[in-house]
Formats: sequence, structure tokens, C-alpha cells
Amino acid sequence: MPANTVRFKQVDVFTSVPFKGNPLAVVFDADALSAAQMQAIAHWTNLSETTFLSKPTDPAADYRVRIFTTHGELPFAGHPTLGTAHALLESGYQPKQPGKLIQQCGVGLVELQSDSEGPGEAHGAWAFAAPPARVVPLPEQQYAALSAAMRSNAIDFSAAPSAVDNGAPWLIVRMNSARDCLALEPDAAALAHIVRAVGAHGVAAYGPHDAGGPATFEVRCLMVGGAFGVGEDPVTGSANAALAGLLSAQNLRPGVSYTARQGTALGRAGQVFVRYDDANGKTWIGGSSVTVVDGTFRMP
Repeated sequence: MPANTVRFKQVDVFTSVPFKGNPLAVVFDADALSAAQMQAIAHWTNLSETTFLSKPTDPAADYRVRIFTTHGELPFAGHPTLGTAHALLESGYQPKQPGKLIQQCGVGLVELQSDSEGPGEAHGAWAFAAPPARVVPLPEQQYAALSAAMRSNAIDFSAAPSAVDNGAPWLIVRMNSARDCLALEPDAAALAHIVRAVGAHGVAAYGPHDAGGPATFEVRCLMVGGAFGVGEDPVTGSANAALAGLLSAQNLRPGVSYTARQGTALGRAGQVFVRYDDANGKTWIGGSSVTVVDGTFRMP
């Protein structure tokens, strides 16, 4: 490659169809880049996240990744984890263990595997083991303010709204139905006040679909500032991992596996596959990825 260039891919995650998932920029050979350079690149790509691949410092890991939004660095995020693994494998990398990868990132080591047990589109897609999470229920005296900020009377408070932090903190709110989730038009300023008070950067709202629907749950992730930025995220691995853990904690799991649809309100068609592996104490969050741009990145 010419001087001052590195390998680069732009990947669509949680979809097998270009432009229907959540895009991710992946910069290879980033060992020599400073944090300031990485942040400048992430700001320029203007995507929700840009990842930077380098050699691991932990001998157990296959690779190290740093994850940047346009505003700051994240210790972990789900769609960058899957998209980076896809880009690395597509580049010809051979894992230390066939069918498995170990990612080193800000939260430590994250395990990934090829999900041979997944249904349909999930079969053969990669999945990551959800990192441990800290769960803090929203105080009940905040419920009325949350309803007002969400501009909805359809919140299912039988499942306590809870801040869940697995490296990317979300306030998870259950709606009565998928329809109610899709109808949300919150008061962004009021919602930001509630979300920040519990140490989160956004709301992950979800609601169940009717039997035979397109997925088990509809999910929307509404970002209110901080490292996440502001707006709605198309498809969010960290939030779906947090939701999977909260469903277990609240005894609301719909079974040993389920699916989530996300991005509908944005014209996307993200598909997230969740599988509980109780025998090994792991929860797997998976989905397909597809490369849209493949080339080189010119450095200043």
C-alpha cells in the first residue's frame, strides 16, 4: 500500500442486506495511531462508531479494538464488536481457535463464536458473549416523570425500568407492545434529564410483538447525549445485550432464544438474535454483517 494509508472497511451490521443495518467504519493496522488521531477519524467518518484494530497486549486475545463515537471512546459496544470481527475475518485472519475469537477492548476480553445453532439468517453468523452488567432500577418516584418525558401512557411498569451498564449504559424501558414502542415521540430534553440522572446515555425502549410477528421484540434506542451523541441508533448490540440480561434478572425471558427487530422507525431492518447458554453461564448476542466499502484510508 502507498505510504500513509491503512486498510479500511465499512460494514453494515445486524443485516445481510446493505443499507438495512447499522454502519460501522473499521480501520486496520492502527497500532501507531494516537487516541487524538482516532477521535479525529471517528469525527470525520461521522458514523455512530468507528473501530481501530491493533495487535493485542493480552496473549489470550486474537486482536485489540478501540471503539470511538464522534464524541468519545467507548469501553464496549455491540455492533462494533460484531462488525469488527466480520471485517477481520474477511481480511483473511485465522482465529487462534477455529470458530472462536477473543476481542480485547476497554471492558477486558470479550468472547465471540460462530453461531452454528442460530435459526435462519442467524445460522453461521457471529455472536458475542454479553459482558457482565450493573443493573440499577429507576426509583419509583421517577415513573411519572418518565411517562411524561416519553409522552406515553403505555410503559409497562410491572417490569421496572432499569439502568443497565455493560460498558455502554442504557435505561431500559418496557412498553406494552411493539406498536407502542414504534409510536414513541419523546420529549428529548425531559428524557435527557432522567437518563443522565441514572448515569445512562440513552433509552432502550422495547415492546413484545404479537405471536407470529416479525420478531419477539421491537427495540428502539434513543440517545440523549454523552459519548453516544443525540438521535436514534439503527441497531444496537450493547442495548440488546443489556436487555437480554435484564429479562433474565426480571424473570421475563421469552425462552432459551428470541429475536429482536430494530431500526424500523428509521427505514432499517436490523435483526438481532439472542441465545441463553445457561449451562455455561453465557448469553450470546448475534447477527449477520455485510461489507459495503472495502479499500484504504489515507492518513494526514
